[in-house]
Amino acid sequence: MGVPAGPLAGLRVVELAGIGPAPYAALLLAELGADVVRIDRPPSAPGALVGVTGLDRSRPSVAVDLKHPDGPEVVARLTDGADVFLEGFRPGVAERLGLGPDVLCARNPRLIYGRMTGWGQDGPWAPRAGHDIAYAAVTGALHLVGPPSHPTIPVNVLADMGGGTLFLLVGVLAALQARHTTGEGQVVDAAMVDGAASLVTMIYGMLNAGIWRDERGVNLLDGGAPFYDTYPCADGKFLAVGCLEPQFYAQFQRIAGVELEGGEYDEEHWPAHRETIAAALATRTRDEWAALFDGTDACVAPVLSLAEAPHHRHLQARGTFVDTPTGPVPRVAPRFSATPGLDPTPGRSAGADTTAYLTTHGFTQAEVEAFLGSGAIAQG
Repeated sequence: MGVPAGPLAGLRVVELAGIGPAPYAALLLAELGADVVRIDRPPSAPGALVGVTGLDRSRPSVAVDLKHPDGPEVVARLTDGADVFLEGFRPGVAERLGLGPDVLCARNPRLIYGRMTGWGQDGPWAPRAGHDIAYAAVTGALHLVGPPSHPTIPVNVLADMGGGTLFLLVGVLAALQARHTTGEGQVVDAAMVDGAASLVTMIYGMLNAGIWRDERGVNLLDGGAPFYDTYPCADGKFLAVGCLEPQFYAQFQRIAGVELEGGEYDEEHWPAHRETIAAALATRTRDEWAALFDGTDACVAPVLSLAEAPHHRHLQARGTFVDTPTGPVPRVAPRFSATPGLDPTPGRSAGADTTAYLTTHGFTQAEVEAFLGSGAIAQG
């Protein structure tokens, strides 16, 4: 018996092309085995997206002109037989295109309609533009990151990919599970601002319990503790130290060759501890320290660059990255024992699969040719 092609084999997904978290969600669904099709603008359309982020991989592209009178109907017909629809427009845009949940869910009551926005579908800021930094800012999440002097931007992984993509996926998969009980689909309102807030649940819990100060760089997990921070080495590269538990702290001291007076959690000694640790770690290169700490429980690791990370022996042993024609990229996560995910395939140019996909998903050759002739769709 053959191995199923991923745990989501048999699931059909229609994605309206966008940027950031929604296409990343579609990528993950595709590499978990779902039949995902990306609806792109025609290649010649102004503002047509260019595949430079790597988020267009592992799924075919159908080019549809949603401003053409027949364009939305092509998409609607695809969703008639789909399980999931994903869109990442501002509130109201899909409705103006004739592809809102009022239309698509009426045609297909079992459809899970996934909506990805920054501020959500309602609320006073819902119509506003924004980006990861803004969504993280208003939730308190951005306030947590960086030195005491100023918040630091953790690229766009906090609200976009963490608060956005992953919560959209949780919502879609939960709605699919609910459909087993109710027989009906529903709308999933995934807002990056909601997800970013949820990601710092533990910190809010610690704040409420009185064990977290509402300041940066003074707490256990934000660089305030000298045993949970990064330190420059002799070559200017960095080592990450995270020995929270006493037994790991003891190992760290022994290998680093430092004696730290006072208790680990005695904050009065933290400034002196930090100076001692910094002086010790500055005596060797990052990789020399990494070799000394390798195989121990001191909770120390080298801070690797993007170019270095795919070559780390642990990540290589696990196959965390896969080589592609454009360079190494991370494989889909998590791992499955019986239905492994799929390796990524190169992104497709806009409309590269229009004819082939439509003719295998409910459209006759004559219909496809008519739509091509009218300009409602385009073959890339």
